[in-house]
Amino acid sequence: MKLLFTLGLLTFAGIPINCLEWWQSMSLYQIYPRSFKDSDGDGVGDLKGIEEKLPHLVNLGVDAFWISPTYPSPMIDFGYDISDFKGVDPMFGTMEDFENLIKTAQKLSLKVIMDYVPNHTSDQHEWFQKSLKNIAPYNDYYVWHPGKKLSNGTMAKPNNWLSVFGGPAWTWRDERQAYYLHQFDPAQPDLNYHNEKVVQEMKDVLVFWLEKGVNGFRVDAIPHLFENTSYLDEPLAGNTDNPETYGYLDHIYTTNQQETYEMVQQWRDVFDAFDAANGVTSVMMTEAYASPELTMKYYNYGSHFPFNFLFIENLSKSSSAGDYKNIIDSWMKDMPAGCTANWVAGNHDKPRLVSRYDENIAQAISVMLLLLPGVSVAYNGEEIGMENKWISYEDTQDPQGCNAGKENYESMSRDPERTPFQWDNTTSAGFSTNSTTWLPV
Repeated sequence: MKLLFTLGLLTFAGIPINCLEWWQSMSLYQIYPRSFKDSDGDGVGDLKGIEEKLPHLVNLGVDAFWISPTYPSPMIDFGYDISDFKGVDPMFGTMEDFENLIKTAQKLSLKVIMDYVPNHTSDQHEWFQKSLKNIAPYNDYYVWHPGKKLSNGTMAKPNNWLSVFGGPAWTWRDERQAYYLHQFDPAQPDLNYHNEKVVQEMKDVLVFWLEKGVNGFRVDAIPHLFENTSYLDEPLAGNTDNPETYGYLDHIYTTNQQETYEMVQQWRDVFDAFDAANGVTSVMMTEAYASPELTMKYYNYGSHFPFNFLFIENLSKSSSAGDYKNIIDSWMKDMPAGCTANWVAGNHDKPRLVSRYDENIAQAISVMLLLLPGVSVAYNGEEIGMENKWISYEDTQDPQGCNAGKENYESMSRDPERTPFQWDNTTSAGFSTNSTTWLPV
């Protein structure tokens, strides 16, 4: 991999490689911390385990690694329901463990990228608990709505909006006599970005971790950040007859709002100010499953790059060489001049590369990503050809799968691609000394 990477990127768009910023030609490696390496035998991966295995990344020729959330969390959505944006969950270790990880990475010339989850918090977050009690200023930190009054005097949901995880996006709380919005699980209430105090709180989170030595952030689920305050019903999408599934509606009022792009630009201003004051270069990458036109807009509003999911969304086992060429050409053509491309083949939300294709095609795609101009992104385990593992409904952990029910969970669960990394042929494939792990190996 190291040889391929060096040969493939001597120049980028005609610019000598040594004239680029560090992130513009990086090989980025995603670590799903629950499943990477368990250092203490509890069956769950942790920060010390990641630190122990950093030489593996060096051997791969990786330049930077991105860690999925390790913040304090009730783990309803495995870390994407955050109860403290400035802490470390004891499951993964301590703040000292995180600081040691940063120091070791720096010694090995590895950059560290964190997940930034701005759309929502856990319902256990102090802000939400105070918002429930109507304590200022937290009473306006989330999206609350009294609902629609019916003829019998009861209050119905404000509209037909749906959760990504299925079912209504509104939940009633007696404490507030109001509904709160959650575009994901009910335990993940949406923050209100029309509130300037929320905006500042979340900027402070970025600075907190940048001061710890983090080199950048991957911004999670960015299209959902703002909602249209008209609270109108969303139109039918025509993709399914099931009114409980997310694809039932066309999400014109809850995703890809113009204010979202403007907030990304505000975050970029935070990055630029920090970098100028500290003589560093930090990177912000945005996760957006959206049309090419809407995705490309993030380049124009401060994102160093929006993730390119064309290899995931637009290719299949039956794709021809011409299909590959077309999606590569389309990204390069649509990308604004002077920007940096990126190529993603898998992540913790999508089936593994070998399982989607086969071993030979998976190898070819992995090499292709390293040779294409710009940033290559690899999910942990792809480098050894890990495959999806079938998980029974009884063992399913992912709320997206659990909420779908026993009949439909297999099409929705993300557990099969999240199973523990296979390091060797010892107990639990070297992931843990414990024969029982959070998901089966």
